[in-house]
Amino acid sequence: MEEVSAFINAARLYIRIKMMEEVAVTQVTWVLSYIQGGIAEAWKDNLLDELAKGELEVESVEQLFTKIRNDFGETLEKKRKIEQLRTIEQGGRTCDKYMQEFKKVTRESGYERRPLIEEFKRGLNGTIRRKLAEAEELPTTIGEWQERAVRLDRNQRQSRAEERVLGRNMACPEENVQLREGGSYGGRGGQIT
Repeated sequence: MEEVSAFINAARLYIRIKMMEEVAVTQVTWVLSYIQGGIAEAWKDNLLDELAKGELEVESVEQLFTKIRNDFGETLEKKRKIEQLRTIEQGGRTCDKYMQEFKKVTRESGYERRPLIEEFKRGLNGTIRRKLAEAEELPTTIGEWQERAVRLDRNQRQSRAEERVLGRNMACPEENVQLREGGSYGGRGGQIT
């Protein structure tokens, strides 16, 4: 909707500055001349045909702006939201942050239930996605998927933090055990002296 609104606002501003004295047909034609490319161009060609055949009347440029907004506004915004939804990934950020962005983008995407769950899973880090898929009881709603993913991510991050603090290769406690006066255990395959 932002792109459509920006186009309409720019056209409206130009018309007020340069074309205020022009008749509606000239204003409408000028606006249509800037609609180009892809589906928008096909839409414009169809509109021009309807106008030429008398099947459609646009009495003012404001009517054209309303038609543009109605035909493209929601469609373009929905398409943009779907594209965003299909490209967002957790990456190195926390699952909490990924989930918040995911929720924001899904609001106007039109996705619900299973397709929404699949897109959420697709964007998760592989380790978390695998752990969720291997669960004894799979989540069934998007809320359950999000809750479990966040919990797994937090646990995984906590575990990694503890490993860094405690060290991965802690010495075996038995390696430095003093046995008797002056004697020690040599550790893994070592000698008792």
